[in-house]
Amino acid sequence: MEITDLNRLLGNVDIYLLDQILKGRFTKEMRMLDAGCGEGRNTVYFINQDYQIFGIDPNELAIQYCRYQAKSLNPEYDVHRFQVGRLEEIPFHAGAFDVVICSAVLHFAESVDNFWQMIREIHRVLKSGGIFWFRMCTGFGGILEQSESLGNGKYLLPDGTERFVLNREQMKEIEQKDFRFLEAPKTVLVLEKREMGIFLLEKI
Repeated sequence: MEITDLNRLLGNVDIYLLDQILKGRFTKEMRMLDAGCGEGRNTVYFINQDYQIFGIDPNELAIQYCRYQAKSLNPEYDVHRFQVGRLEEIPFHAGAFDVVICSAVLHFAESVDNFWQMIREIHRVLKSGGIFWFRMCTGFGGILEQSESLGNGKYLLPDGTERFVLNREQMKEIEQKDFRFLEAPKTVLVLEKREMGIFLLEKI
């Protein structure tokens, strides 16, 4: 396959989400939610391949773009699967999804309480046995020693951004909220800038 065809198929997909796609983690029978989908960069492959992908984002313009992109990729696609919505109040019923993906969103939590509010909502809309894949800023590899604490779980990172940073205790607490890890958590340290973690869990 030529690189242009590959780009057309995958879009600008998160490389760590692509890893899960290549492992066959998702099937077309699964109802999937991209929680905080932005302009839909992680939905291109799923729309192209006729998966049941939905998305929410608080930015109305981003959702309008998602709908336009979806219709361009697949004229038969139901664009109303993309909805304006916040992770604190996901506009779908309990147990609606087999999969929730959440790429680089949870580290925008305003506080520890806000973070757990979003986790609870994700847990609510997942079916029992459902998959939760997420990626966010973490503080496992020494990056916090180079950062300024802003309180309530937020830090000014060396790259100049303010982010909520997941720590080891919170990671363990996620497991106590009826999740279990399907793969060992991974972190990537961008030297002297930030640290990003990749997590794959199952609702139990």
